[in-house]
Amino acid sequence: MTGRGQEKRQDKGARFVREWRANARRLEARGLYDPREEHDACGVGFVASIDGTPRREVVEAGINALKAVWHRGAVDADGKTGDGAGIHVQIPQDFFKEHIARTGHRPGAGLLAIGMVFLPRTDLGAQELCRTAVESQIMRFGHAIYGWRQVPVNVEVIGEKANATRPEIEQVMIANDRGVDEAQFERDLYVIRRRIERAVLAENVTDFYICSLSCRSVIYKGMFLAEQLSAFYPDLLDPRFVSNFAVFHQRYSTNTFPTWRLAQPFRVLAHNGEINTLRGNINWMAAHEPRMAVEEFGEYLDDLLPVIQNGSSDSAALDAVFELMVRTNRELPMVKTLMIPEAIGTRAAAPEGHRALHTYGAAVMEPWDGPAAIAAFGGRWVLGGMDRNGLRPMRYTVTGNGLLFVGSETGMVRINESAVVEKGRLGPGQMIAVNLHEGKLYHDRELKDHLAARRPFTDWVKNMKRIDKLIRSDDPGSMGLDRDRLRRRQLAVGWSMEDVELILHPMVEDLLEPVGSMGDDTPLAVLSERYRGLHHFFRQNFSQVTNPPIDSLRERQVMTLRTRLGNLGNILAEDESQCDLLQLNSPVLSTAEFEAMRDYLGDTVADIDCTFEADGGANALRDAVRRIEGEAEDAVREGRTHLILSDIAVGPGRAMIPMVLAAGAVHTHLIRQKLRTFTSLNVRSAECLDVHYFAVLIGVGATTVNAYLAQEVIADRHARGLFGERTRAQCVQRYKQAIDNGLLKIMSKMGIAVISSYRGGYNFEAIGLSRSLVSEFFPGMSSRISGIGLSGIQRKVLEIHHRAMDPDVVTVRANVSLDVVL
Repeated sequence: MTGRGQEKRQDKGARFVREWRANARRLEARGLYDPREEHDACGVGFVASIDGTPRREVVEAGINALKAVWHRGAVDADGKTGDGAGIHVQIPQDFFKEHIARTGHRPGAGLLAIGMVFLPRTDLGAQELCRTAVESQIMRFGHAIYGWRQVPVNVEVIGEKANATRPEIEQVMIANDRGVDEAQFERDLYVIRRRIERAVLAENVTDFYICSLSCRSVIYKGMFLAEQLSAFYPDLLDPRFVSNFAVFHQRYSTNTFPTWRLAQPFRVLAHNGEINTLRGNINWMAAHEPRMAVEEFGEYLDDLLPVIQNGSSDSAALDAVFELMVRTNRELPMVKTLMIPEAIGTRAAAPEGHRALHTYGAAVMEPWDGPAAIAAFGGRWVLGGMDRNGLRPMRYTVTGNGLLFVGSETGMVRINESAVVEKGRLGPGQMIAVNLHEGKLYHDRELKDHLAARRPFTDWVKNMKRIDKLIRSDDPGSMGLDRDRLRRRQLAVGWSMEDVELILHPMVEDLLEPVGSMGDDTPLAVLSERYRGLHHFFRQNFSQVTNPPIDSLRERQVMTLRTRLGNLGNILAEDESQCDLLQLNSPVLSTAEFEAMRDYLGDTVADIDCTFEADGGANALRDAVRRIEGEAEDAVREGRTHLILSDIAVGPGRAMIPMVLAAGAVHTHLIRQKLRTFTSLNVRSAECLDVHYFAVLIGVGATTVNAYLAQEVIADRHARGLFGERTRAQCVQRYKQAIDNGLLKIMSKMGIAVISSYRGGYNFEAIGLSRSLVSEFFPGMSSRISGIGLSGIQRKVLEIHHRAMDPDVVTVRANVSLDVVL
């Protein structure tokens, strides 16, 4: 191509990129596109040499398997541009050392590291800036550079759009001048890569990406079709390209703009599915960061933060956490067990060691829940694994010549049936892996036996205390409210006779949420003339695209509401102290359970009043929110490990802060102050009545919830004989069970099975709340229709508060029932 023709093509490519980005911005501004809502449904798998010996046929089989799952990716109208495909293989040391020798250098005998780098193609100044950043950080760490290698590519095989956005693809070759062992060299390269990313980002260069920087493996990927991989990258056709594993991935993006950097595999894993709990997982990882510590990284740990970079897709975010955990010397199967665990809680036949292993894992961190099939490489291990629901297929074949094939489909590689030793499929939560250093294949049972034997998990989990062991009687507890105070509080939270009769009573009577007739003529809360609690401004999200909801009735065995109080500490540690916690069967607590919990926690608790002065002026609510944020922060800094937010102090001069606002404000403030994992957040709310309110409270960060006023109303109705022969304790228990059933149903809409992954996830859309209020107290939640702010909320709260505290409002005949008064 002539120089003028090359310039025209580059200009056309640059123009396409500008138009593509401008279109994305326009769609985002109109609410039609949100980069946080990106999803994938892909083909994934790996080939491994069971004895750990590098083979050429492993690379060839990986390429052929990738070509076989081409139908799992989308194709542009040009017939050549795809959503992305790639392969992750062991570095062929001889291949690269021969190249280095041809350049006049003498490569050492140790491992050579290779960085696969995407550079800005059309901005030569930015290219040089990026190369400088790469070289500077490598040499500052004490390692040396043999030079840069321009990766041979065949641009004729890819489509016009893929070529227009194509980066400059180069490899940097690094010598281990520090003389450290392989594991330390790999950790050095991890820190170096994160430093480079930070340095380049500080220069406002966004078209830069490091696919891999490792002494073990290298990733070849791009925005092309699966069948074009080896044609685009001729390196992969070289007979010297040998490997003991090959992880491959064909991307199918939905609701996304395909890009070169989002093609997979990523640095550790390739992923098929969606992470339904992504918002909560990202929030909790940010909260975990201040408490992370590990000897292997020491002073360099700060270079690794934030673990998840802004703008990451769900797969990229999952990979970032996987990589951190693997680099801290956790074995890859253990990382998978912690992050994408099997649902073992209701399996009576599960071995005690396996049950203890998963109980320990649940005490350490929140699962990354969602339909997922992963293929991953982490040092010694190459692994395939499934999520707890098993909603993505993964099958495997073992051959007589010592190869393991694992992938989304059978028959990805043509294998003579006479050579097949074993075939099978992975079930929900299962794994299959090869230890490449040992040269050994591990099935699921063997893997979990291996992991369970590493530590005395069975002894560790005995340290856990259970809430039911703290309750000494069947009495559900009482706040001791007389009928006058009970009536006024019901009015103060806006409850009507209809709420009690049609919502509360059926939950006790039928153990279910009430079901209404078809249609809903209730106006949006922001448009209603009557008082509507703040939770009515939150609309529940529903799973989208290819991540299906789950059935909370038929799939109950994979779901859990178990909640832990304690151990939100160092997720990189592995010791007995992580099991020193209080275990709850549900975040929904009766008054007796809440009081027992409060007594057990003793001086570690700080009580925070969530009311404000009814005559405190125009900014009374805002001032009160600032106060409770400050009190929460001070309490945590003083060493209180449990906070109780309560509106019990409501009275003529004190109005309730909507508990959703209070819980969200404290949760968000503590995260911003890097203190959230130092405390639990427990709520006592009068306003909390129905399942949706519980879901919103937990979704904005509450650890436990005690709906004390609802329990007092149940007691009042029980005293008047409205629940038949049931005892008061039975009525409260049935109410709790109805709420639990409802929470499971709400979680299942999002395909979420574990309450700890739902907590703090903001899985709602705000309708009619001020965008500034949502940004301040519920960051990350969608708010497409702005509306009421703090001043409007204060006005509505005070209107109903003054009505409730009016001396004449509950002056009624002695025998008139409470419900009629309301």
